[in-house]
Amino acid sequence: MFRVETEKSGLNAALTILELIYHSTVQSVRRTHRNAMVGLIMNLFQTVLLIAVFYVMFTFLGMRGNAIRGDFVVYLMSGILVFMANAKAMGAVLSADGPTSAMMLHAPMNSAVAICSSALASLYIQVLSITVVLGVYHMAFGPIEIHDPVSCLGILLLAWLNGVSVGMVVLALRPWWPGFVNIARTLYMRVNMFASGKMFVANTLSFSMLKMFDWNPLFHLIDQARGYAFINYYPQKTSLAYPLYVTLALFVLGLMGEFYTRRKVSFSWMAGR
Repeated sequence: MFRVETEKSGLNAALTILELIYHSTVQSVRRTHRNAMVGLIMNLFQTVLLIAVFYVMFTFLGMRGNAIRGDFVVYLMSGILVFMANAKAMGAVLSADGPTSAMMLHAPMNSAVAICSSALASLYIQVLSITVVLGVYHMAFGPIEIHDPVSCLGILLLAWLNGVSVGMVVLALRPWWPGFVNIARTLYMRVNMFASGKMFVANTLSFSMLKMFDWNPLFHLIDQARGYAFINYYPQKTSLAYPLYVTLALFVLGLMGEFYTRRKVSFSWMAGR
């Protein structure tokens, strides 16, 4: 009936939000399947299948000579794993609960917590999948040699953050233009399958070919990842500054758009659409 309202300190409020993000992240990990292990296996299967498809394609089309001198599977992984981290992060943010979701009726839940938890769940699954794939390959087929694994992990995190930023921008547009969101998500995946540059080396491209891909931040990230993965490859036509600035700009735009949309959207408005 009656209760005394106590004002929380900044530390207590922060710990409450962190605990909420943790539990929401666990719930997001289990969203695709009630058994978290099955969800991880499904993601592992997608990763291994994509690597196998590209391995067979490069072998039968005679494109292995275009790869960087070294472990060919590491060359494939350096492109595919960064691409998947980016795409999965974007998809996870788009599937997060919006301001009209039933979960938003339970304080202190809000859309920012939902976005954070979905993004962290995607990162957790991707890092765990990469660890398993690299571990199995290392034990079953031979030792993996990565020149600078810490920097490769940094590139992976930046690719994940770029996917989160893109997802936030598109998520902010979803209540205003719901039909566009599904088209944009599919188009982003299809374009990046080729424009991300995971099938070729940036240093070997001509100037005219390079202009077709250097607009894509993921193209720069994959090329930089290969520079850290291989000791005998130095990226000359890409940089880390460009994807970093683009990611920060998209992140700020996504925050602004999400804040504005959250204030304007309503249940009746969504029902009318």
